[in-house]
Amino acid sequence: MNIVIGADHRGFQLKAYIKQYVVGIDNPIAWIDVGTQNEERTDYPLFSQKAAKVIKDKEAEKGILICGSGVGMSIAANRYRFIRAALVWNEEVAKHAKEDDDANVLVIPADFVSQELAVKMINIWLKATFKGGRYQERIDMIDSSK
Repeated sequence: MNIVIGADHRGFQLKAYIKQYVVGIDNPIAWIDVGTQNEERTDYPLFSQKAAKVIKDKEAEKGILICGSGVGMSIAANRYRFIRAALVWNEEVAKHAKEDDDANVLVIPADFVSQELAVKMINIWLKATFKGGRYQERIDMIDSSK
């Protein structure tokens, strides 16, 4: 499974940790890293845009984006019609992001979650299955409004 991952300078260390400790059990993960590659100050929209392009081009079906609060990265990623980015801060929210909203991008607030919690949230999100039905109807409503 290909997963695109990107972070600004505030999420750089967490991104490195995630790439080391999140591994697919049934389906190994190939990371497509769109940056940043260091802790020098940079702007999060650059990385949400790169990640969105990877998903649009079908090089990856899922993505993980990381910035300090997660808010900026969420706003930037959700500008793209085909992206459903969910800002998560605990395991239950990560599970519902996939089950209820079919989130294809997980956004993690590096300043507010531990490395261990980030790995747990990602693993739960990857294992979760979208419910469909009335939840799909809601996604269709959102898509029809754009």
